[in-house]
Amino acid sequence: MPAYIIFTRTKTIDRGELEKYWSMIKKTMNGHAIEVLVSYGNFDVLEGEDIEGIVVAKFPDMASAKNWYYSDSYKAAAAHRIKGAIYNGVLVEGIF
Repeated sequence: MPAYIIFTRTKTIDRGELEKYWSMIKKTMNGHAIEVLVSYGNFDVLEGEDIEGIVVAKFPDMASAKNWYYSDSYKAAAAHRIKGAIYNGVLVEGIF
């Protein structure tokens, strides 16, 4: 069953750190079955707190998503994301 990781950025702290993260992110996807469905496109917040951006990535299953998220290459990139902004991340299983 497919799984989705959804990241919402709620507040930028250090743009330079975010740019380092963005420059590293594609390389972390090598060898992983990831399909980025949404990446900082136009959006409207219909409920809840405002956000600055959203990313939705599709994986074949929960295990594949966790393998990428906990990989050494993503952890190295994520260190810059964590320094650069406040994000919320959710892993959800889909029904398709």
